[in-house]
Amino acid sequence: MIKMSCSPDWMSSLPEELWDTPLTELAIPGSHDAMSYCLDINSPLVPSESDCFRILDGLFYCFTRPTIFKWATTQDKSIEEQLSMGIRYFDLRVAHKLKDPSSDLYFTHIIYTHLTVLETLSSVALWLNSHPKEVVILACSHFEGISDELHQSFIFSLKKMFGSKLCPHKVSAPTLRSLWAAGQQVILSYDSQHPLRHPELWPDIPYWWANQCTAKEVISYLDSNKEQGRPEGFFVCGLNLTADRCFITENLRQSLRTITFSNWECLRGWVEKQTPGSGPQSLNIIAGDFVGPLPLCSLIIALNQKLLRKKSTR
Repeated sequence: MIKMSCSPDWMSSLPEELWDTPLTELAIPGSHDAMSYCLDINSPLVPSESDCFRILDGLFYCFTRPTIFKWATTQDKSIEEQLSMGIRYFDLRVAHKLKDPSSDLYFTHIIYTHLTVLETLSSVALWLNSHPKEVVILACSHFEGISDELHQSFIFSLKKMFGSKLCPHKVSAPTLRSLWAAGQQVILSYDSQHPLRHPELWPDIPYWWANQCTAKEVISYLDSNKEQGRPEGFFVCGLNLTADRCFITENLRQSLRTITFSNWECLRGWVEKQTPGSGPQSLNIIAGDFVGPLPLCSLIIALNQKLLRKKSTR
């Protein structure tokens, strides 16, 4: 049996039998809210938060901010570390700060990050230069406070930054072999109408989000979606747990990290039973929280072994 590792170059280490398999049929590890490791606890709330919560945050700032921080933080490793651990799909929520005179964009999850979007993606581009056979899927979404002018400026910067590394959307079923031959390493998903005007951009990638706070509820939701059949093309199966404000109020000593860790074994057992491929109940990208301390990458990459078994039985 060929061992599939989660080395920084795991894609190029896959057996040659998988090089012509569409990326939409491989098992790919993903990072939910990938940039929440660098949230700025002192930044404003994003505009989409309710007026009631905004007032509460203003009155009880010393209480709300630590609570927001520990429930909004979904990752604790930098994006370079996540790449080196094997993550290849990144959930990136982009925004422009209200009343900010600069054109700087930040990532968000309730509050904004310290790091700007362009400095972060520059790090990704540099990492790709050192790993020329690795392919990443960057899913940009939300775009709070971003005008059409800022969209156009951002897209221009992305195209300049990644250049020929961008795989155009017209390549409907890219494989590792075809991407390597073209020198392409980036699938750039952009959740807006702009992909219609820019062939380098891919449309929104569906994300199965359970919006539940226990592994059993998440698994029930994902299994229900599987019964309806997988979407065409790329799609994401989200393992991430979600706590509503009632749950948080009743569990003040907990955090997103503690509930994720306490539910991990149940989620692990479910992931191990999954199969990538083209079948109606096959999975593609599997994203989760705290991808550094939890062995998510190795678990998901190992699922590609099942594709080899399928090929050997034909």
